[in-house]
Amino acid sequence: MNNDNTVAKFDRIRGSLDGVALFTKPTTVQNIETVTGKGETFIVETARHAELGDTIFIQSVDENQQVIRLALPPTVANAINRQRDALTSRSRSRASKEVAQARKDRGELPGFMKKRKK
Repeated sequence: MNNDNTVAKFDRIRGSLDGVALFTKPTTVQNIETVTGKGETFIVETARHAELGDTIFIQSVDENQQVIRLALPPTVANAINRQRDALTSRSRSRASKEVAQARKDRGELPGFMKKRKK
């Protein structure tokens, strides 16, 4: 049963932050799947509340004109940020190990083992 008098969760959260949080400008991203050629459009906006944290609003429209609207709470936004930071740290660590191994294979000494010029 559809009740037209109820306010959607997305709208309720967005409305409660309006005027009390800082908002980014909405960013529209179009993604085309390389294999299928099907496209979808995302609209992403972030709200920052001093006490609550960051809330991410995502609206998605796929090739069938189906709209999905999500309001990701600060706990989810923080989890996404932690995972991104972990992947960045891991990829930098791997890259630095490869560079160090390449230098070692070429016979270069690490900086702390080189003699200083006087």
